[in-house]
Parts: sequence; structure tokens; C-alpha cells
Amino acid sequence: MSATTPQTLTAATTTAAAPSSSGVARFVATRPVWLVSIAAVLVGAVVTEAFALVTRAAGVPMEAASPGETEAAAIPVGGFAGGVVFWAIAGIVLAIALGRWAKRPARTWVITTTILTVASFAGPIVAPHTAVSTQIVLSLSHVVAAAVIIPPIAHRLSHLPRQSR
Repeated sequence: MSATTPQTLTAATTTAAAPSSSGVARFVATRPVWLVSIAAVLVGAVVTEAFALVTRAAGVPMEAASPGETEAAAIPVGGFAGGVVFWAIAGIVLAIALGRWAKRPARTWVITTTILTVASFAGPIVAPHTAVSTQIVLSLSHVVAAAVIIPPIAHRLSHLPRQSR
């Protein structure tokens, strides 16, 4: 083909040149809500624990106390991931329920989980005998987990067929 000859694009050439749909996006859009939720939570737990490990390496003390305690206790390695998984169980149940009964499950999911994420800052803020730097890291870890977990579940909920709602 010469430089002056116009090129005719066929379906085969445009498909090869265009970026294909991501395998992750396909997984999220087609799998059951519970499976997407579990996968998002596991990734969120790993990312949040990695965030905690980076902050530990930067010198942030990982000691916190629950309300009513007289002294702070060490937050163990794996504690952030464990916390994400523990609290995400309620989130998975919420996602499944919204997928089944909400008129706009994705929108309801995003609004509800955003409000719950903001409310979760209360724990670190009121933690007695806890360094301010640790309180900040604990609050930021909630944002990290939410940033990883909320979007794929919202994406999945937005792709539910109308008849299943």
C-alpha cells in the first residue's frame, strides 16, 4: 500500500488496533456480586496492609488503644488486613442486599459506603493514648481500603440486569 492510497479499515484491523476490554473489567461486570465483593475485599486488605507497612517503615508508631483502655497496644503486622476483612463482611452482605432490592444499587452502595467510611474516622480520632501520627494513618487506611473496595463493587452493581432488581 502506498502512502497516497487511502487505507480502508476493516473490523479486523480496528479490533487489533483498539485496546481490548480489560480482563479485570470483564470479570467485574460478569461475575456474581458476592464474588466481585470478596475479590475486592482481598485486594483491599492487601493494599491497606502494604500502606500500613510503608508507614511503619517511615517510623509511624503502630500502637493504639481502644476507648476505656489505659495504655496503647501494638497493632500487629496483619492487623490492618484483618480489620479490612472483618468489617468487609458487613459490606458484602450490604452489596448483595442492595443488588437484590435497591432501585439504584450502585448509587446507593457508593453513598452508603462513603458515609460509613467517613463515620469510621471516629474510631481513630477518639483512640486514647494513641499518637496523632498513628490516628492519621489509621484514618487514611480507611480511605485506602474504601478507594480499593468501593469502585469495583459499584461497577458490578451498575451492571446488574433490570429483572434481578
